[in-house]
Amino acid sequence: MEIIKTAVAGTVESSDIMITIEPTQSNTIEIDLESSVEKQFGRQIRQMIEATLANLKVNSAKVTAVDKGALDCAIQARTITAVYRAAEQENFDWKEIDSWNA
Repeated sequence: MEIIKTAVAGTVESSDIMITIEPTQSNTIEIDLESSVEKQFGRQIRQMIEATLANLKVNSAKVTAVDKGALDCAIQARTITAVYRAAEQENFDWKEIDSWNA
């Protein structure tokens, strides 16, 4: 999926995460994470974002994540929503998304 504009999903409320995704010229995924629990869970948060982007076939993007203790399911949901908004896609493939958690 190609990122064509900047998009945001989520909030900075407790137990949530705000994901901002932007297009980038490089063919890499850049993740900038700010989290109150980064020392304990930073690696897991980054892995969840990277895995979700890989499942969505996003190869190039800059992701800024502001985490307030979100669970994996919230991280995944916010990342999916931000990607679909940034790619200007309106139809979610729920069957495909559901298969990631099987």
